[in-house]
Amino acid sequence: LAGLSVVVSTGGTREPIDPVRFLGNRSSGKQGVAVALAAADRGADVVLAAANVDADILAPAVHHPAIRVVRVGSTAELQTALEAETASADIVVMAAAVADFRPVTVNDTKIKKNDDGPAPIELTTNPDILRGLVQSRESGAIPSEVVIVGFAAETGDDQGGVLDHGRAKLRRK
Repeated sequence: LAGLSVVVSTGGTREPIDPVRFLGNRSSGKQGVAVALAAADRGADVVLAAANVDADILAPAVHHPAIRVVRVGSTAELQTALEAETASADIVVMAAAVADFRPVTVNDTKIKKNDDGPAPIELTTNPDILRGLVQSRESGAIPSEVVIVGFAAETGDDQGGVLDHGRAKLRRK
C-alpha cells in the first residue's frame, strides 16, 4: 500500500438528546483501528476518523507515525470529516457504526425525570454516509478509482436472515 492514501472510519457516532444523554450503539472502534494499523504497517498514509473510541483502543493509532487521527462525535461530524478527507483518498474503509437516527430537537438542559414518565423523543433519519460517498464517486466529485469498502452489523428477523439483509444493503448502497 506504499504511496496510497487510506481513510478509515471507526467507532460509533452519538446523537445528543440533551447535554448529558445521547443515542448511540456498542461499537468499540477496534475493527477500524485494526484496519488503520494494518494499512499503515503496509505503507499507506492513513487518516482515521474516530467516533467516540476509548483512548486505550485508539492509542496504537494515535502513536503510529503514518496515521493521523481525526476525532468526531456525531454522524454530521463524521460526514464532514469524511467528505474533506476522501477528496484525496485512494481507499475508504467505512468501519464506523453510524447512527441511523437522531433526535429532531436537542434539549439545551438535562431532561428531568418526572412522575409522568419520559416525554417521547421524535427521531429523524441521519444521512447515509456510505451511500453518499458512492454517489460522490459516481458523480465525479471524488475520483472514480477510489475503492470504497463498507461494513455493517446486521441481525436476522422475520423479514430474512443476516445474509439476506446484508445483500439487500449492498444493493442499496
